[in-house]
This record gives sequence, C-alpha cells and structure tokens, in this order.
Amino acid sequence: MAAPLRIGFVAAEMAPFSKRGGLGDVSAALTRYLAAAGHDVRTFVPLHGADRAAVRGVATLSAVRDVPVTLGDRTFHFTARTAPLPGAGGTVGPAVVLIDCPQLFGGDVYEGDDRDALRFAVFCRAVLETCQRLAWSPQVLHVHDWHAALVPLYLRSVYAWDRLFAATRTLLTLHNVGFQGVVGAERLAELGLAGATAVLPADDLAAGRLNLLKAAILQADLLSTVSPTHAVEITTPEGGAGLDGVLRQRADRLVGIVNGIDTDEWNPATDPDLPAHFSAGDLLGKATCRRELAAELGIAYEPSAPTAGIVSRLTWQKGFDLTFETLPRALAASDLRLAVLGTGEDRYERFFAELELAFPGRVAFRRAFSEPLAHRIEAGCDLFLMPSRYEPCGLNQMYSQRYGTLPLVRRTGGLADTVEPFDPRRPGAGGTGFAFDHFSADGLQWALELALATWRDRRRWRQLMERAMRRDFSWRRRGEEYVALYRRLVSGA
Repeated sequence: MAAPLRIGFVAAEMAPFSKRGGLGDVSAALTRYLAAAGHDVRTFVPLHGADRAAVRGVATLSAVRDVPVTLGDRTFHFTARTAPLPGAGGTVGPAVVLIDCPQLFGGDVYEGDDRDALRFAVFCRAVLETCQRLAWSPQVLHVHDWHAALVPLYLRSVYAWDRLFAATRTLLTLHNVGFQGVVGAERLAELGLAGATAVLPADDLAAGRLNLLKAAILQADLLSTVSPTHAVEITTPEGGAGLDGVLRQRADRLVGIVNGIDTDEWNPATDPDLPAHFSAGDLLGKATCRRELAAELGIAYEPSAPTAGIVSRLTWQKGFDLTFETLPRALAASDLRLAVLGTGEDRYERFFAELELAFPGRVAFRRAFSEPLAHRIEAGCDLFLMPSRYEPCGLNQMYSQRYGTLPLVRRTGGLADTVEPFDPRRPGAGGTGFAFDHFSADGLQWALELALATWRDRRRWRQLMERAMRRDFSWRRRGEEYVALYRRLVSGA
C-alpha cells in the first residue's frame, strides 16, 4: 500500500468558512477526501472578516502567533488559527488552518486585483512561514488560481534557501484563467519580489507589468485545470485569455481533471433543505419538491408544466445575453415556468426582474444568494439552464443531474465533459441533458425547443432523469486522479 502524502492545500476561499464560487466547494470537498483517504492534508485559507462570525471551534496555533511578514518597507502580522471543517450531517472533518490578518483580511474575500495583490502576497508568505514554524515539510503544495500563485514563486526565490522545502513540489490548478492578478512592475518590492526577477517573465517586466498567474504557470512543477476539454481550450487564443502561448509552452505539464461534487451534501435522499426526499428508484418526493418550490416562489403550480431553474452569478461569462431573446419567446409560446436565483451585473438582474413582471405567476427572480434555496431549486425544477460563454468546469450541471433536473448547457469546458446530450435521432444512446454548440441565441433556442418537446414524452423524460441521477460525480473518483498527480510530482516524473 502506498504511503500517505503530506499535502498543503492553498486557496482563497473554502466552504463553509468562505464561499464566493465553485472554488469554495472544491476546496472543502477535496480536503475531506484527502483526509478520509489517510493523507496528511493541511488546508490554508485566509480568515476573512466578512465570514469570521460564521466560523466555529476556532483555536490558535501557539507556535504561529503574531508572526511578522515584511514586504518592502511594510510589516504585517498574522496568527494561524485552526477550525474543524464541518461535514455532512453535523460530522466533524479535518482541521483547517486559517490565516488571521485583520489588517488585510478584515473585509470580503475579493477586493480587486490592485488591493488583492498585496493581501494575497501576505497570505502566501504566511502559509510558508506557518510551515516553517510547525516544522512541517509538505511534499506537495497544491495552489489555486492567481491568489495562491505567489507560493511557487516564493519557493523558487525568497525561500529557496530553506531545506524544509527542498523536496516540495507545486501543483497549480487553474479554475478561471480570466483572472490573472496583473499589477504594475513598480510593485515588485511591495510584493516581496524585488530579488526574484529571475523567476518572473522578462517580457512582462520590460512592459512594466507583473502577471502573477502567468509567472506561476511558468514556475509551478505541474499544472491542472478543471476539465479535460478546458485544458485544450485554454491553449487556444479564443480560450486562453492571453495566456495561451505560455500554456502551449507547458502543455506537457498540463492536465485536465473534472471537479467532483460533495455527494453527501448534495444528496436528494437526505438533503435537509428539501421538503421531501427522493432517489432514482423512488421519485415521489421530486413531485413534492416541485410543488413546494412553486409555492415558495409564488409560481402558479401546474404538474404538467415544466419548470426551468437558474442558480448563478449573473455575469457575462455565464452567457445570459442569449436569454434576452430566447426566454421571453419560450415563455410566450409554452407553459414553461422559470425560477432564477443569483446576483451580478445590473443588466442581467434588470432583465430577470422585468421578466418576472412580464410573466406574473410564471417567473420568479430572487436577487440573492441562498444555499438552501439553491438546493430547493435544483430539486424542484425539471430543467437547469447554463448557456455559458465559457465554463472551466461548473458544478451546478452535476448537482442538477444528481437531483433529476436535466441540464441544458452550451457544450464548452466542463459542461461538455459532464453532460451527455440527448439526441432524439439516437434515443438508444441515452443522454442526461441537452447541449448546443455555437454561442448564439439560435443555438439556445434550438436546445430549449428540444428539451420542451422531450418533456412531453413523459416516459422518455423519466428515463433521462434516472440515467442522470445514477451518474457518479463523487470526489472519490476525482480525488484518486489528484492523488495520482501528487505521486507523479513526488516521484519526479
């Protein structure tokens, strides 16, 4: 049996301590898997002021109290605290290391690149300082997105002298290459990189800028992203957000692994947020969830009318421009219902608010984020809309399949890798949802019309539901792939 690994996991957010997107879910779920598999995993996240009151069971690491971190001419102090990671059903998971620096992390998780560059530079230094004070030598430091990208840069510069990290290897996971941490090169000293120009891209420095994600892509030992399709997409000019060149340069070190989901938290048979429970073998509770969701949102309930759901950040990336034409047309031409939960850009919020006014009793828009309501929408809808412009992985399409709610997606990134499109010309081939290829209103219209036509064949729809609910999106499968990557790193392959 292979020996357990020492894994440091470094991320900006982690549910339930802090969550602003899918990274928060991934951080928690992969940590739980690694700990349950017997590995010595230490997850490091900032203790954000906006979420401090929600954290329970906090203790202080006495060896890491009021530690100074000097960057340029400024010194900051942090204390490392720990708290147990809650599990499903009130269980207690592994301890998480919370970097407490109220001077910098007194507010929200993200504050914008200019401000965040300094905040997360201190965080990355604090991670390495904590390892030093605990005399803990990680075999792998698994860092996520640009907020943790300074870890591999510091290891190759500021901390290159320390034998504690002599065998440490880094894995950088790219969740969204559209966010890169770009700041002016005049901030090198402020970020503790004044003596580290050898590990920074010379072309960027010559242009007077510093791109933290680009630098880390070039210095990390291995790279991963959150689906095999997205691993190909980001090496193209269309999908690489300006980083396609360096990603092609390191393509032999880039791997795509689809995210898993927490199948204990997202389980329609036990979910405490649902009014009734159900499974692929017993769908009676699904009907109750549909009826109760309609009542909660003020939608006129009609058993024969399908309900589509949206739970999302309302941003350009998510493709809701396509719905401006498509949804009003579909609502006018059918008995479709629509439940929307999310916040974001004003134009999308305004569109869904106006849609609710235009179709009273048919459309409900909740301008908020509510985890319990997100669960009830996943369970109480029949169709889930994700017309994303691009989607590195996505989680809601996997949640919806587990809850018997068929996803309708644009075939991109992780959506292409996790949704089996139903093809009425090949009904024996199965399917777990609906997909369109080209980012256009016509493409979405076509897929929506196919979904509504398929809905009328109740026997076929039930077959698709049951097939979707039986798919395995668990972290057990994905976690094994990450452990294989870690072992590859440790072996030097």
